[in-house]
Formats: sequence, C-alpha cells, structure tokens
Amino acid sequence: MIKYQIVKKLDKFILKSYIGPFVLTFFIALFILLMQFLWRYLDEIVGKGLGIGVISELMLYACSSLVPMSLPLAVLLSSIMTFGNMAEHYELMAIKSAGISLVKIMRPLVIFVVGISICAFLFSNNIMPYTNLKMASLLNDIKHQKPEVSINEGVFSDAIDDYTIKVGRKSRKSPMLYDIIIYNHSEGNGNRDVTLADSGTMIMTADKRYMVLTLYSGANYVEETEKKRHRREDKEYPQRTTRFKEERFAIDMSGMGFERSDESLYKNGYAMLNLSQLQYTTDSLNTKFNNETNGYLSTLEKGNYFKKMNYNKEDSLWYQKTSNPASTYINIDSALMTLSMVNRQGVINYAMENARNAKSYITQAESDMQSRQKTIKRYEIEWHRKFTLSISCLLLFFIGAPLGAIIRKGGIGTPIVISVLFFVIYYVINISCEKSAKMGTWPVWLGMWISSMIFLPMGAFLTYKAVKDATFMELSTYTDFFRKVYGKFISNPQVQKLVARLKKNKKTDAPVNQ
Repeated sequence: MIKYQIVKKLDKFILKSYIGPFVLTFFIALFILLMQFLWRYLDEIVGKGLGIGVISELMLYACSSLVPMSLPLAVLLSSIMTFGNMAEHYELMAIKSAGISLVKIMRPLVIFVVGISICAFLFSNNIMPYTNLKMASLLNDIKHQKPEVSINEGVFSDAIDDYTIKVGRKSRKSPMLYDIIIYNHSEGNGNRDVTLADSGTMIMTADKRYMVLTLYSGANYVEETEKKRHRREDKEYPQRTTRFKEERFAIDMSGMGFERSDESLYKNGYAMLNLSQLQYTTDSLNTKFNNETNGYLSTLEKGNYFKKMNYNKEDSLWYQKTSNPASTYINIDSALMTLSMVNRQGVINYAMENARNAKSYITQAESDMQSRQKTIKRYEIEWHRKFTLSISCLLLFFIGAPLGAIIRKGGIGTPIVISVLFFVIYYVINISCEKSAKMGTWPVWLGMWISSMIFLPMGAFLTYKAVKDATFMELSTYTDFFRKVYGKFISNPQVQKLVARLKKNKKTDAPVNQ
C-alpha cells in the first residue's frame, strides 16, 4: 500500500514536471509558426481596411492549421527538458536507487502522450477539415479584396476602379484637397478624359457604397473620337472643354467592401474532408479513373489502331484464303503493290496522318491520366496524414524522453538545439518523401510512413540505452575509448622496439655538410 502511494505521488510529480514545459513549448512553437504565416501573407493583408474581427478569425484558423507542426515539436522539446532537468538534478538517480526503473518513470507520460495522440487524431479528422475550409475561403476573399482607398499627396493613385487621381496638397484641418487631377478610364480610351480642379472634397457615403467628389473651380477636357472613320491612324480627336465653378459626381464603391464568398466552392478539397469522406472520394476517383482509362483504350483501338476498309474479297488479288478459316488474312505488302504509284503514296500519307493523330490522342490521354493520378494521390496522402500526426507525437516522445535522460541537461539551451535538430531531420525526411509520393516515384503509403519507419528503431535504441544508463552522448565516452586503443597500441612490444630504434637513429644522425 505504501509503495502504491509512493508510485502514485511519483506519477503526479512527473506529470506536473512535464505538463508545464509542454504547454509552454507548444504555444511558443505555435507563436513562431504564426509569425512566419503572417510574414508570408503580410502583403495581402496590410492596406485593405480589414477589421479586427476578420484578422482575428484568420489568425484563429491559421493557428489550427499550424497545430500539426507545433504539437510534435512541443512533445519532443518538453520531453527532453523534463527528463534532462530530472537527470541534471539527480532526481532520476534518486528514483532509480529506490528500485523504480526508467520504464516505470516514463509510464504516466506514455499514457499522457497516448492521450495527446488520440486527441491529435480527433482534431485532425474533425476540426482541421472545418478550419481548413474556413481558412481557404477567407484567404481567397482577402486576396480578392481591393486595397483601401488612400490618396497621398503628389502621387497618382489607382485605388478606385476606372479612375486615376492625384492630389497636390491635403489640408490638415479640413477634408479639403488642392490641385486635383482626375483621369477617367471608364470608357477604356486611355487618358482622353481629364478633369482639373483647384480644390475639392472626397466623402464616403454612410453605407460605404459611393464616394462623392465635390470639385471647385476647374475644367473637364475630353478628346472625342470621330465615328465616321474606321482606321485608327485616320481617327481624329476633337477636344471638348467644360469649365465649372462647382461640380459633384459619385463613384460606385460597392466592390470595395469586404464580401464573403460561398464556402461550398471549397468543400470538396482534399484538406477539407475527414477520414470517411476521403476514403469515399478516393474510391470514386479510382473508379472514374479506371472507366476513363478503358474508354481511352477502346477509342484508341477502334478509331486509331484499326480502320475499316470496303473491298471486294473475291476480286482482290491480295486477298488470300486457305482451307483453314482461322488462317484467312490480308497480305499488306501484296495489297500495296497492286496499287498505282499515286494511290500507293496516298495510302502511305493517309497512314502517316492516322499515326500522327494516334500519337496526339495518346499524348493528350496520357496528360489527362497523369493529372487524374496526381489528384487521387493528393487525397490518399491526406488520408494517411490523419494518422501520421498522432504517430509522430508518440515517436518523438520516445526519442525526447530517453535523450533527455542520457544528455542530463535541462533548461532551454541544449534541449532546444537537440530537439530542433531532430525535428528538422524528421520534417525534411517527411516532406521529401511526401513529395516523392506526390510525383508517383514512391507509393503513397511508403512516402507518408518512411519517416516513422526511420524514427521507430531510433526511439527504441535510445530508450534501450537510457534504461541501461548508457553514456554514449558524453564526449568522455569516446575519448576514453581512443585512449584505451592508443594505450594498447603503445604497449605493444614490437611498437616499443620500433620507437626505440627510431629514437636511437635520430640521436646518431650526423648533421648534413653544407
């Protein structure tokens, strides 16, 4: 009973030691990856007048999409930090001296990480498809959102469709603008409609649908095209000038507001489906691919490989018939020789044209089939990805925990370097093999699971070494080994005789006469 209570308290202590670093490293990794995401899409977000709600929504969906990268990294780093701290402060040694093995010490964390892996699978299967759908729709809307209208002094601005506006000076105390130049491109005739004004104002209506321009003391210059002439070089452009003291007109700004698109346009994407939907879609695409392939082969066989010809079998000299009906055939060479030179060349040209048509058809069919295969592979890769996230958390724990116990370094410095190194290796292997699977070089299952196959024996090896209290990560282990090898080499009698002989020859060597 006492031993059970001790083990129970020990499990709580280990869990408390692990959960803190895990939560901290998870949010730090998520924050760093989120900053990378913002840097990537910064040009498409800034300057479009997006509200705080839209940006917050985008950040929420981005955080969800970054969980598959930050969660395994957090498991690895927190495992190294926890066991490194315990080993550095001799807590692991004290626990082991009480007769508790490293496997029993890791047991509560194994259960905890298994729970994390299950939650990661549920998150990847149920939540990520929804957030990916929302994020794809929102990103597309932001990309197509027009920039916010901003008129700077002394610069031509085309933020408003069909208009280019330049303002010489802006008042700091009122909405007045001075030295205004406006090019109207709504007719698509170039810079033939120009308005100059001494001053004016630009005010947006309350519903944000129209921009009302009020101009003072200006003129409008329009070059009109003569419709009676057809050739561009002969067209004349008579000028029409209209002067005004005050002119007011409205510009339609309905397309400038942020509008949400229909999310159903993206719902069939491979990243927006759960496990069962991916399986159903993959089966449907494979069935359609097989039907299309059979259709291409049938069309190629009937329309390109074989051509029907009308001829009189009995009157043809090149039609040969034997007593065996199955051996009846058409002698192509004899048939070709019965034709005249002109007809023979016509037959050859016709055959070459059919061959070119068949080659073109095969090339087109091959391109279409390759495109369909790539699409199917995308869905298959996403199906396997639902499981690789959970497995990667478990594998990286069995690398991080024994590695922390072996290196015996806690804190942030050494664990971060080692964890980032292992994670980069894992990530590079995963991305490279996934790319090979997309290109069709490797099977999909091999490309998605090869990184796990590599790290599984590595985790088993490190766990075994940690249980045996191996010190292979320490530099003294290797220096002591080389010292032993060097000592055995020097203590060899033959080597000692050789060294003594070399020393003796060196002493008796006479200097060289100059």
